[in-house]
Amino acid sequence: MKDLTSGKESKLIRQFATPMILGSIFHQLYNVVDSIIVGQFIGKAALAAVGASFPVIFALISLIFGIGSGFTIIISQYFGAKDYKSIKKAIDTMYIFFFFAAIIVTTLGIIFSDDIFRLIKLPENVIPQASTYLKIFLSGIVFFFGFNGTNSILRGLGDSKTPLYFLIASTILNIILDLLFIIVFKMGVAGAALATVISQALVFISIIIYLNKFHQIIHLSFSKISFDKNIFKKSIKIGLPSGIQQTLVGVGMMALMGIVSGFGTSVIAAYTVASRIEAFTKIPVMNYSMALSTFVGQNLGANKIERVKKGFNSTLLMSGLICIILAVFIIPFRHYLIGFFTNDIDVINIGAKYLIIVTPFYILFSTMFTINGVLRGAGATLIPMFVTLISLWIVRIPLAYYFSNFMGVEGIWWAIPAAWAIGMCGNFIYYSSGKWKKKVVVKANEL
Repeated sequence: MKDLTSGKESKLIRQFATPMILGSIFHQLYNVVDSIIVGQFIGKAALAAVGASFPVIFALISLIFGIGSGFTIIISQYFGAKDYKSIKKAIDTMYIFFFFAAIIVTTLGIIFSDDIFRLIKLPENVIPQASTYLKIFLSGIVFFFGFNGTNSILRGLGDSKTPLYFLIASTILNIILDLLFIIVFKMGVAGAALATVISQALVFISIIIYLNKFHQIIHLSFSKISFDKNIFKKSIKIGLPSGIQQTLVGVGMMALMGIVSGFGTSVIAAYTVASRIEAFTKIPVMNYSMALSTFVGQNLGANKIERVKKGFNSTLLMSGLICIILAVFIIPFRHYLIGFFTNDIDVINIGAKYLIIVTPFYILFSTMFTINGVLRGAGATLIPMFVTLISLWIVRIPLAYYFSNFMGVEGIWWAIPAAWAIGMCGNFIYYSSGKWKKKVVVKANEL
């Protein structure tokens, strides 16, 4: 656990974010290794199938994770206020919520998988493999929820190192199982999905055993676990707007996949690969944002508003510099990066064009997400929800559809930075108003 309410702001945020960044890199290796092995050893259609599954998975889990973020914010504010009894209640309530949510998501996803892929106009030759991958992945979603929920709890308590160690172990196991199931046993996309499920299950069980034995606060006992209605209501109040936002983002990603699908299997595969690379480049920004949320939650809980402003400025600068460095590296090596995933020339050229269009605008994404970090930490999630939905549904999707009609697939790529620009401006206007400061749930002088 780490107290972020005293000490140099930039140093604290950087130290707290670094293990999270490393953890996210290993977490992304799940997806990247799947895609590389699938693309190189199974083929372009299989690569497209795995890629098409991820917007669907994101849409199915985003509401649950959004609500879960409400628990993380409350836990960080309780920790800043030193209310350890309430922290334990919030942790129990979060686990119960994730368990029942996993049952619902698994059931819906398995029943409607084929219908969903036909809805987004996935090519018929890709649907069987995509459906197989999705069904197997969702069968183990309870472990996915459990492990990521545990990581969120630890981050709220200021611990970003413990999840890193277990993520490293899980990623190594996933790589080994990928190679075994796909190359040795010839299981196809089913092997990639099964490798992920098994590694997630083992790492969740392992981290719970470890925490029950060594952690000061987290002790998960299924016989003694309890549900707190008041904490659940507070979490819903904070997390539901974010959950709705992320759900509509997920549906938006499916809509974009529907536009991409209209250009054929090569474009779907290229979009899949470019998205994997882009996910890596976004890791520092997103984790600095999450670290900032915990920093803001603890300091608002301790009534230290000046530290929040300093933390925001420091994070904005650090994230911006990282985006510039990454862009300088990616642009000249874009063809080689895409080539790691596939030898198909069409896929490589299409993916490289995506990177040359989108990469120079990472600074817009960085600024937007950093502001979001402050707003989430304060519990002010409603206005950012509307900003995100406007940038996606009123800007990105319509522009992607319109531009693609006369610019081809490149029009879809140009809609991405346009949406980031709108999102950044909207969030900055709300941050400048100062109204987010009134949204804090827990303050030290209220206890």
